[in-house]
Formats: sequence, C-alpha cells, structure tokens
Amino acid sequence: MHPVLRLVNRNLTVSLNPGFLIWQVLFPLIYIFVVGFAYTSLIPGVTYNGEHVTYPAFLATGMIGFNIMNSTLVSGLIIWNDRRHGMFEQIMSGPYTRMQYVLANICTIGTVGMISAALIVGVGYPVFQESVEFTLYTIPLIVFASVTGSVLFGSLAAIISTRLTSSEGFNVVINTTFIFLAFASTAFYPAEGAPEGLGAVFYFNPLTYIVDAIRAGIFGGITPAVFVEMAALSAIAATLFVVAAKMMTKVDF
Repeated sequence: MHPVLRLVNRNLTVSLNPGFLIWQVLFPLIYIFVVGFAYTSLIPGVTYNGEHVTYPAFLATGMIGFNIMNSTLVSGLIIWNDRRHGMFEQIMSGPYTRMQYVLANICTIGTVGMISAALIVGVGYPVFQESVEFTLYTIPLIVFASVTGSVLFGSLAAIISTRLTSSEGFNVVINTTFIFLAFASTAFYPAEGAPEGLGAVFYFNPLTYIVDAIRAGIFGGITPAVFVEMAALSAIAATLFVVAAKMMTKVDF
C-alpha cells in the first residue's frame, strides 16, 4: 500500500469513531428538526431563485455546508494530537516524509467532508425533497463544493494547529473562528434583509460560497454568480492549502 494511503487509513481509523459519526448526525438533526421547525413561526419561508422554499428546507441545505466545515476540525485535531503525544516523530521514523503526511491529511479532510455531506443529505432529504430540482450539473457541483470546502477549512484548521502551543488556545481560537464563520454566512438565513455591513461580511465568508453552491445544486438555481463564487472558493482553498503545506513541512513537531 502507498505510504499516503496508509496514513489516510490511520487518520480515518482514528477519526471516524462511533462518537464522531453520531455527533455528525445528531447535531444537524437538532438544528433541522428542532430549530428549523420551531422557527417557522418567525420565518414562514424563504424566497430562493424566485421560488418559495420552506425554512426547514433552507436550513437543511445550509447544514450540509456547515457540517462540512465542522467536520474539518478533524484535520486540526489530528495534527494537534500528533504534536502533543509525539506521534509525528514516530511516523517520521517509518517510511514516510513530511509531504506524505501533509497529503494524507488533505485526503482525510476531503474524505471526511464527503462522508459528512452524504450523511446530512440523507438525513435532510425528507425535509427538502419537495423543492429538489436535480440537473446534469447537480451532483458534480455538490461534490466540487464539498471537496473544495473541506480542503479550505481543513487547511485553515491545520494552520491554526501549527501556530498554537496550548490546547486551551487551540480550542478557543478554532471554535471561535468556526462559530463566527457559521453565523456570518447564509447557512442559517439569507443575506437579503441583513444590515448592510453584516450582509457584506456574508459575501467575504467562504462558507457562504459553499452553501450557495450546494443550494444551487439541490434547488436548481445555478447562475453565473454561483460560478464566480466557485472560482473564489477554489482560489481561497488553493492559497490556504499552499500556506498550510509549507507551514506543516517547516514546523517543529
């Protein structure tokens, strides 16, 4: 087996435990079926691409992107635990290089992101099935947004994990960053109607691009703006990946 695949297998074995998988489903379930339906009295529906979409359907599709971002914490946790427990030195004593370690983490991120997206699509499908309008571009667009988003946020988590030396600092910074990105995006509510300054923040947030692409794929609202967002998402993901790779190959584990 190729060394990168061995490391990916090791990462998935460590990460995809029953507790993690239960949390990846339970947390979105609470949002979709408790928060989503509870808020229908305040938000009867959302207009998307000229069509009326119920708030639970809108939220369920947003949770796909949110869960992709949330699942990429795995990347930072793997690197952090390897540094803390001396596992990196043990890996480097075998037939592995730092670049193979980096590539294995990125592959792990993409795999976990796709698994997370598939879980939420399966859980949330009964909620948004009436609004689904699949096209020829639907599945490729959702896959592209899921993988690119996983690489982007996984790289961000890796950068944070290489810069911090305390577990308290790591947890505070990464959770604060991800919570801010989650609620300053279109995952939970549309940007229209938000205060002008906050609405502008939404469209500087890469999570918005992921969520918009996934919704466009599911609800059939693919527009030129979505392709612009995908181009921006790709550029940000590529930049963060390069930065994360350089930092991980130079950091003193």
